[in-house]
Amino acid sequence: MEWVNIIIQGVLIGGLYAMFAAGLALIFGVMRLVNIAHGDLIVLAAYIALMTTDTLGLNPLLAIMIVVPIMAAIGYGLQRALLNRTLGDDVLPPLLVTFGLSVIIQNALLELFTADSRRLNAGAIEVASFPLTEGVWIGVLPLLQFVVAIAVIGALQLLFYRTALGRAFRATSDDQSVAQLMGLDNRHIFALAMALSLAVIAVAGVFIAVRTNFDPAIGPARLIFGFEAVIIGGLGSMWGTLVGGIILGVSQAIGAQINPGWQLLAGHLAFLLILAVRPEGLFPKVRG
Repeated sequence: MEWVNIIIQGVLIGGLYAMFAAGLALIFGVMRLVNIAHGDLIVLAAYIALMTTDTLGLNPLLAIMIVVPIMAAIGYGLQRALLNRTLGDDVLPPLLVTFGLSVIIQNALLELFTADSRRLNAGAIEVASFPLTEGVWIGVLPLLQFVVAIAVIGALQLLFYRTALGRAFRATSDDQSVAQLMGLDNRHIFALAMALSLAVIAVAGVFIAVRTNFDPAIGPARLIFGFEAVIIGGLGSMWGTLVGGIILGVSQAIGAQINPGWQLLAGHLAFLLILAVRPEGLFPKVRG
């Protein structure tokens, strides 16, 4: 039963990785932009949650309702004022600008909050658990995290394929020039996509802040986890990001059980193995 517990815990943490990946997949799918600052924006959301809970005295899980619109507004403004100017046929300008943004965010957080690690206290839910079967226990917070990840990815899938905004996203992604001729404002559409991406990672940032200690320097590792989950699942597949996150989480859990020092290595090895066998990912988007 010990290994069953380990695999279940890996699956549940995979939901968090899937939320990292969903934001990345959304941005890349709509505007072909690789956001190097993605991990640092997740950490920014964690610190906004910290300020919200300290100021208003809210439970961190309730603070999500405040952090999400704040991050969405930051995403819209960031894309409209800065990142739209970098988009074009050359992929290098957005990479350089988002790399610079990553450095700025890290140093700004370091200046404001110091290098001390922080953590949010969500109360009894952090240690609450219930038995699934004899010898197998499920933590309430990890399960909630996984359920929220499924709900977020399901909502994104519905938005993309069942709403007018989703049709605008897909039209702009397929051909920007034609989308403009049809009356779409690409700058506004891209800004809405970035706002939606940062709203998703705001939820992930709050869960990180509750689950573990965080500091201004942890962003790049979160970015790597997100990239690996996206590539494992297949570019363009929202549900693929969930599968990618689960594979990454389970691999890390198994590696940690074998040897605590192998946790991250096991995830990277699983990523490389799948990349070698299926370079396009497990569920690549099929274009007709």
